[in-house]
Amino acid sequence: MDRLEKAMKLTMLTVGIAGIGVIYFGFFYLQYNAELGMTMPWYFLISPWVCVYFGLSEQQQRATIAWFTRKFTAKK
Repeated sequence: MDRLEKAMKLTMLTVGIAGIGVIYFGFFYLQYNAELGMTMPWYFLISPWVCVYFGLSEQQQRATIAWFTRKFTAKK
């Protein structure tokens, strides 16, 4: 079971990283190509990051959540 979990995490990480490249390239291509007259919604840019997040180890996921919490909490 451990090998299967590692393989799934590696697959999600690989798909996420490839998705980042493909989706961001497509987003900027459509934004700057006025001939097509098409755009891509900005929230599509978030979707590959979900795959990257779930491809990380459990410790890295916790560190990511802690970083976001520190980054976006109001400082008094």
